[in-house]
Amino acid sequence: MKWDKILKLAGIILAVAIVTVLAIRPLFPGVSWIPFTNLIKQGLDLKGGVYVVLEAVDTPEAPVTEDRVKQAMAVIENRVNAFGVAEPIIQLQGSRRIIVELAGVSDPDEAVRNLIKTAYLEFKTSDGKTVLTGRQLKDAKEGTNPQNGQPEVNLEFEPDGAQIFAQVTAANIGKPIHILLDGVQVQSPTVREAIPNGKAQISPYESLEEAHNVAILLRSGALPVKVDVMEKRTVGPTLGADSLNKSINGGLIGLIAIALFMIGYYRVPGLVANLALIIYTLVVLLIFAGLHVTMTLPGVAGFLLSMGMAVDTNIIIFERLKEELWAGKTLRSAIDAGFKRAFVAVLDSHITTLITGIILYYFGTGAIKGFGITLSIGVIASLFTAVAMTRWILQLVAGSNLARDLRLYGK
Repeated sequence: MKWDKILKLAGIILAVAIVTVLAIRPLFPGVSWIPFTNLIKQGLDLKGGVYVVLEAVDTPEAPVTEDRVKQAMAVIENRVNAFGVAEPIIQLQGSRRIIVELAGVSDPDEAVRNLIKTAYLEFKTSDGKTVLTGRQLKDAKEGTNPQNGQPEVNLEFEPDGAQIFAQVTAANIGKPIHILLDGVQVQSPTVREAIPNGKAQISPYESLEEAHNVAILLRSGALPVKVDVMEKRTVGPTLGADSLNKSINGGLIGLIAIALFMIGYYRVPGLVANLALIIYTLVVLLIFAGLHVTMTLPGVAGFLLSMGMAVDTNIIIFERLKEELWAGKTLRSAIDAGFKRAFVAVLDSHITTLITGIILYYFGTGAIKGFGITLSIGVIASLFTAVAMTRWILQLVAGSNLARDLRLYGK
């Protein structure tokens, strides 16, 4: 026996076993540490969250235009990013509708309310004249009043706004300045002296979180057009977890069935293919974690489809291998010839599927993009593991004298 090849095989099997345990350990309760599969982000249909369709509507002050809808989409995206929602999906549908998917939000109703608020800030003098708006606002941050500890929003104006604010406060000493948000008066402080530094405060708020949300809305700017909620669907975390568990169970059942078939029909090559398939699965999961891919149910479907392609690739190669053995070639020669003769067919099928995945990713929306990206990653990994990894492991087995009987290879 060639012990170097046996040691290599043992090393491969040991490494795959260790990484596999790390990958599937989250399926079991009582785990206190986080393996790499927990780094894969889960989408709305797996983690739960809210799906909302917003539609821009005409008003006398702001009729709907293409530019205003795009500006509204940008404002909504800024708000979502500021709220810290992981991997949101925000896309335009038609000329007036904006689709927003937020996974993992704890309060879907509050999230939607914050999305559609116009957040229009105004400063008015006692005679009702608007002297400043949110357009002159440079920054807004939540904080607490150093005197009474109440939550507040600290405002800072742009240079031109600071100049206007200084002039207005100097001209209205002893008079109130009304601060309005979305047309509702939130504060009416009396000016005691001119404020030349371009800073102001809005208070009080019931909590620092409320002040934080208002600050986010003001920083992101006012919506340039009114939007209405046309559709809202909430996916509970329980339903998402159930979908994830069913996906995992379905994948495991499929893997076991494939493994039994490959061993029963192809024997030693089938056993090698199963090892390569486990490696393929781990490689794809590592890529998903490294690229921060958001996994959805369509994404799971794309992953399983690419797994099926990996199995098909091995079947094509092994059928060629059997033909070479029946033609009288030695085992090593049959392995080399079988892989070479099958490579063209394998490459063609992978390229055409990869092109399909790329098209789905670039021209699809939402879940279709997820399907396209997971399918494309899976196809590339499948080509590597089937052509390179399976061939290398099979040559190690053939050169180790562990299985020299050609009947073990399907002859």
